[in-house]
Amino acid sequence: MKHLFILLAILVTLPLSAADALKKPVLLYSRYFNAAGETRYLADGTFKEILTKLRGEFEVRVSSDPLTAKNLAGVNAVLIANPSDKAVGQSPPPPHVSGPDVATLGKFVEQGGGLIVLGNQENHNLEFTDLNKLLVRFGLQFVEKFTDMKKITVPKDSPIIGGLTWGYYTGNQIVIQSGHAAKPRSLIRNDVSIKPLNGPRNEPGCLLATAEPGKGRVILATDAGWLTDDALSGKGIAGISIKDQDNWEIMRRLTHWAAGR
Repeated sequence: MKHLFILLAILVTLPLSAADALKKPVLLYSRYFNAAGETRYLADGTFKEILTKLRGEFEVRVSSDPLTAKNLAGVNAVLIANPSDKAVGQSPPPPHVSGPDVATLGKFVEQGGGLIVLGNQENHNLEFTDLNKLLVRFGLQFVEKFTDMKKITVPKDSPIIGGLTWGYYTGNQIVIQSGHAAKPRSLIRNDVSIKPLNGPRNEPGCLLATAEPGKGRVILATDAGWLTDDALSGKGIAGISIKDQDNWEIMRRLTHWAAGR
């Protein structure tokens, strides 16, 4: 009890900015663009472990509500994984990124918020045509070029995640607009000299990129499977296990960066 009073006394006497620094940043895992009935990457499913780990350092919220300015109040970073293209089963079609979404999320980021978007491979019901209307605001675009599973060592001189090892479980590709005001850049490019572990596709190009529009930060990754429970544990996906990877540490660093920490 004595220690509790001491801590409270310290917090009361701290300047507001210092006291705020002790709070956990808020990460919103938004399922708004995921179709009803879509079971991939559920917060209590295959994304349970990554969100549990992130809760140690963030206040993690999970919501399927629209991404309005009101719902984004107090949020430091938004995570969107594999936004859906079509309905699942008899459920209604999922919302695609609309003009108002572009305006709201664009403003959220440019005023200091973070945005993390995860793409995927084909046959995962990924919507990116309307999503690209948002991403172009940051000088980034998803394209349908694919790279199969591989173990990728990030160059040591890369910002944020240099020297770490990415267990990559197949995804699409990112095109970066040169000279864009949002300063988009590639963090991980596919090294085509490394043969994939499970297939022939090995497209040259960017697999993970960042941008810094206004006061905010954007992360765009071309795979969502790398954060699933089986990927993190080393069990693997589709019979392919990528061990000795740093997927958790990569996500931890990227999320802190996106949240402005």
